Amino acid sequence: MRAASLTRPGTLIETSLPEPMQPAAGEALVRVLRVGVCGTDLHAFKGEQPMMRYPVVLGHELAVEVLALGPQPGSSQLEVGSRCTVMPYVNCGICMACARGLTNACENLQVLGVHVDGGLRERFVLPTRLLIAADDLDDDQLALTEMLAIGTHAVARAQLRGDEPIAVIGLGPIGLGIIAAAAQESTRVVGVDVSPDRREFLARTGMAMGYAAGPDLADELREALGGELPTAVFDATGNVASMQNAPLLAAAGGKVMLVGHTPGTLTFENQVIHRKELSVLASRNATHADFVRVLARLRTSSNDPREWINVRADIPGAVAEFHDWAAGRGGLVKAMVQVA
Repeated sequence: MRAASLTRPGTLIETSLPEPMQPAAGEALVRVLRVGVCGTDLHAFKGEQPMMRYPVVLGHELAVEVLALGPQPGSSQLEVGSRCTVMPYVNCGICMACARGLTNACENLQVLGVHVDGGLRERFVLPTRLLIAADDLDDDQLALTEMLAIGTHAVARAQLRGDEPIAVIGLGPIGLGIIAAAAQESTRVVGVDVSPDRREFLARTGMAMGYAAGPDLADELREALGGELPTAVFDATGNVASMQNAPLLAAAGGKVMLVGHTPGTLTFENQVIHRKELSVLASRNATHADFVRVLARLRTSSNDPREWINVRADIPGAVAEFHDWAAGRGGLVKAMVQVA
């Protein structure tokens, strides 16, 4: 069975794995249809993902088809042939975080493609609790759901009120997902990136205008947002300097949402945070409720995230091209691997 394994930073190889066992109680054998390539995967390839375990089969943005089901405790909407998106966060169910419903921040969390083998392979076995069937959506939409759920969770965590001015720093796929979710809450959303190509791409989506990171950014944001600084600043860069500078862009009483993460240490200037009475919050992964919101939005929204996919490959093609993707060559916005 074909798979792609990241054996160490900079080395992604095509490999052969044994066929998976038949599913036990509460499990499903699935066929992988699509795998979205995430910034996490690219950072892991570069050795910049602080939570990564090597070697590992990559892949946590998944569309799958159920091939077989083990005995299911209680009622289940799954059946053989169901096409599903996957919540790739394998939580323990017994820690304090899980008991409080914070399954995305489980104390013993294992994320597919990060801590344990993921879905960049033809078939594998999953707990059925991680599967959400959505046969009315296509394979690309199912594979994009996890990426969009990250942004949806971050926006929910920010607890926006009314038509707040919002800035999203970092216009990769996660940043675009935050903008898509924030646009459901506010008409005053702008994006920020150092890359002119990414700013131009954002403008083409029609979701928001993009601004260049630089010394005059705060003044530009104030002008773009009707004379106000953003009351919610989302940083999706994973860049230490950008994350540390984010409080400078926030309005008094505002929120700084750290969605990207870094192996580096963040140091914030106390006077800035204290003077403005800012809230600095982190956002990790997503919950079942976030996935459900995304699936509903995919069925109704006029903004189609499938248009963000500008590179496609199979497993051998992904192995061959991954170095260029991680290096940012070829104008990559979103890569999608077709497995079946």
